[in-house]
Amino acid sequence: MSTTELTGTDNDYSAPQPSRLMTLLTKPSGMRIMIMAGTLFVLLSLTRMITDGNGLTSSGTMSTTLRVTTPILLAGLAGLWAERVGIVNIGIEGMMILGTWFGGWGAWKYGPWVGLLLAIIAGSIGGLLHAVAVVRFNVNHVISGVAINLFAFGAMRYLSELVYTPDTGGGISKSPQQQGAIPRLNVPFLAGGEIFGWKSPDMLGWLEQKRFFLVPDLAGMLRGLLFNVSWASVIALLMVPLSAWILWRTRFGLRVRSSGEAPAAAETLGVKVTPLRYFALAISGGFAGFGGGFLAIVMANYYQQGQTANRGFVGLATTIFGNWRPTGVLGGAALFGFAEALQLVGRDSLPKLFLFLASVGALAAILSLVQHKVVPAINGAIASAILLFGYFTIDEVPEPLTKAAPYLLTLIVLATASQRLRPPAHAGLPYRSGESH
Repeated sequence: MSTTELTGTDNDYSAPQPSRLMTLLTKPSGMRIMIMAGTLFVLLSLTRMITDGNGLTSSGTMSTTLRVTTPILLAGLAGLWAERVGIVNIGIEGMMILGTWFGGWGAWKYGPWVGLLLAIIAGSIGGLLHAVAVVRFNVNHVISGVAINLFAFGAMRYLSELVYTPDTGGGISKSPQQQGAIPRLNVPFLAGGEIFGWKSPDMLGWLEQKRFFLVPDLAGMLRGLLFNVSWASVIALLMVPLSAWILWRTRFGLRVRSSGEAPAAAETLGVKVTPLRYFALAISGGFAGFGGGFLAIVMANYYQQGQTANRGFVGLATTIFGNWRPTGVLGGAALFGFAEALQLVGRDSLPKLFLFLASVGALAAILSLVQHKVVPAINGAIASAILLFGYFTIDEVPEPLTKAAPYLLTLIVLATASQRLRPPAHAGLPYRSGESH
């Protein structure tokens, strides 16, 4: 038998080569992400025109989406930094609670910026407590995280009872209102911002009022990101490229990732895994505290018990959904934030969203069929049919269901996430520095 017959390099036996388009759609790349985002945007614009659902892409919806996305994004980054160093951080919710209390207290006493700084410090201390438990005493990561959640809830309620007396204007579950607010950004000319007191034109707002295809949708989305935006949201968004650069472009980031992948091998190369894990958990807790402070200072102007509303767990879901990458975490947080924003400002748009989701399901079924993936194609077709039926039969989504939409979406995403997701190899596993493994 010839070498050609064994290797299959002869033209008669070679496998058919996939088209360039299919290669772009199936292999992870920046071009693939752009194609997918562009396709979804076109489908959303078509849905808006067919259903007259202007709330789907309005600047008000996008502005609210950014606001509710920010704390989820920060919680997701907290999970990312922890798991990249090899620690599962179930205690993100508790660290966010610490951030809400100290952020609200600091904003009441010293102003919003000091409150935000205290929230970050409080979250970092919570991260260090988690590190002491799992790194120093080798406690199970999940047990330690749950303990931090319970401790944060009880301890902050006790502090509230001590500090927020009725004569301060607060109470056992609520702080007094803060001093001032974090400034907001309005971009001149694009979103009607002011220049030395002169109100500039609002070009994006003008375009948003038109009924063209794509253009009003793009204008509404951009205006929502450029009008009345808190500087705290801007700082949070900048954490995404900063985290990506540190983790994938610096020596410190390489050591962090090696600690999460193979800590024993990293130690043989001179990486000090133990102090590295303490440092990364402090960063993780700082992100969670930042998210909690954002809830108390930006989304409200006081601390209130239960303010986190399980956003720490939703953020942990975005870490998984985003494949443990900062840009993926941002995408997952935006998805959850959009679902929550619709139930806050556009409940009448929720039934219209079914048509968009049905079209996405149909498109996914077609792509799976082209790739000869029968089961995903059938699942996509069934989901599309159910959503289309819901669009034609449901006029108003019940209020309890609208409030549960972000949590239902969390479950759906975790259940249907791509099987190619790969967590850090050593995340959640016990490890003691210097021991043989």
